[in-house]
Amino acid sequence: MSDAVVSNSDRQGTQPARTHGWFGRALDSDLFYSFRRSKLTMVAAAITVLFFLLAIFASALAVQNPFDPAQLQLMNSRISPLWTADGQSPFLLGTDEQGRDVFSAILYGMRISLAVGVAGVIFAGVLGIALGLIAGYFGGAVDGVIMRIADVQLTFPAILIALLVNGIAKSILGNRLDATSMLTVLVISIGLSFWVGYARTVRSSVMVEKNKDYVAAAQLIGLPAPKIMLRHVLPNTMGPILVIATINLALAIITEATLSFLGVGLPDTMPSLGTLIRIGNNYLFAGEWWIVAFPGLALAALILSINLLGDWLRDALNPKLR
Repeated sequence: MSDAVVSNSDRQGTQPARTHGWFGRALDSDLFYSFRRSKLTMVAAAITVLFFLLAIFASALAVQNPFDPAQLQLMNSRISPLWTADGQSPFLLGTDEQGRDVFSAILYGMRISLAVGVAGVIFAGVLGIALGLIAGYFGGAVDGVIMRIADVQLTFPAILIALLVNGIAKSILGNRLDATSMLTVLVISIGLSFWVGYARTVRSSVMVEKNKDYVAAAQLIGLPAPKIMLRHVLPNTMGPILVIATINLALAIITEATLSFLGVGLPDTMPSLGTLIRIGNNYLFAGEWWIVAFPGLALAALILSINLLGDWLRDALNPKLR
């Protein structure tokens, strides 16, 4: 027993000291240890970060701006990928029917898809967390109204809610909807489709946390309810919220792609990945397979990597699975 203790102490003494501060604590955390043990998760994280970097630096990496009609030439339409017999430089993945470089269109389309997905998740999270905090903390009639609205919405698929909100916005605004306004409508549609998961999860956590001593102590010293909810109760519910947000990011991107594929998303002059797939689908049986194949593969790889991260995060934050 003593030899084992000495051996352990010797090993600990030979280890280099960890960096102090939040970065050092992050490296020593169970979450980072779980991340390092899963090679699949590391690959998924690398792919996700790569896609975000490609979207952020799209203007520097693309050979043309696919949203600028002045840079498009119809003479370059439907050129096959560079490695084929009919390929031409600099069109690595070929061009579409408008002479738009497919690789450049994917970079810019991915930027829009990620922007809509992230903004939609943030909007849904803020709305759902706020309503969940209110419902769980105050209870009573307020809780009943919010949860009944959530129950009604759960009876409809998220895509139908998004289509409904999108249709209402278009019927009200009509021709006044430009590309920027359409982007905002998409974010609101997606946010209103996914707030229920946050609200129900936060409500359940708040109903447990509000009966603990630290909440009673905060109430005793006279802290207002909003400060108690945000400063004391909300931090203890962040684990499930992060899991929901990661998974919902993939669902939000899929929802945006579905709306764009159905023709109710962004216009063809400002295509997202879903719009590119819809455009390319019209030429699939004409032999121009690359117009739809590469945007579809990019969307599938993005969704798969985010979902893998979400699955890992769910298991890593579950103490029963450690």
